[in-house]
Amino acid sequence: MLILGLHYKKKYDTIKWTYGGKSILSGVFEIVMWSVEFFVRNIALGVGLAMDACAVSMANGFNHPAMKTGKVILIAFFFGLFQAIMPMLGFAVGYSVVKHIEKFIPWIALILLGFLGGKTIFEGVKGKEESKSGDLTLWTLFLQAIATSIDALSVGLTMADFTVAGAIVSATIIAVITFFLSLGSVYIGRKFGTKLGNKAQILGGMILIAIGLEIFITSFI
Repeated sequence: MLILGLHYKKKYDTIKWTYGGKSILSGVFEIVMWSVEFFVRNIALGVGLAMDACAVSMANGFNHPAMKTGKVILIAFFFGLFQAIMPMLGFAVGYSVVKHIEKFIPWIALILLGFLGGKTIFEGVKGKEESKSGDLTLWTLFLQAIATSIDALSVGLTMADFTVAGAIVSATIIAVITFFLSLGSVYIGRKFGTKLGNKAQILGGMILIAIGLEIFITSFI
């Protein structure tokens, strides 16, 4: 009985499934030893994709400086999860589907982040004090995660030569990088948000709108 393992096909710089009588652990070891370029490339990709999530995470820290550690981890988890889901979704549906919705991606990000940013600024101008960290709802986190990760759908198209194993490894690297960078960004935002008070809400809202505009404008450059 042949065991399904992982094999790195250097010619195409992708990870391939192969029947070589090797265990999964042996295959993973080969990836670590022989595909350093693959990991470095995906780490760099993860850092690049995480920048928008980091900025929004920092804005959340500004807006909710009193949030508990559990909520901080939840924020980072949401952003990391969706940064993994979107490339995998793009990989799964392929070019024929993504090409039809790609032109709407910047608009979706702009509308979602613009709405959330405007709402945050409005509350800051009104002088609405944060009563509890629960004001940052799961629905709000969901919208933020969608808005900051939806452009990663196109990244899935670059995985066209990958097998499921390669795509999963790539998406996992992106998710882990995003999680830790977002985690640190929330803590930075919390530190300054405590000092700025309600002004932090206004600044946080402006950051959300700026990120929406950045995603929208750069899509046409």
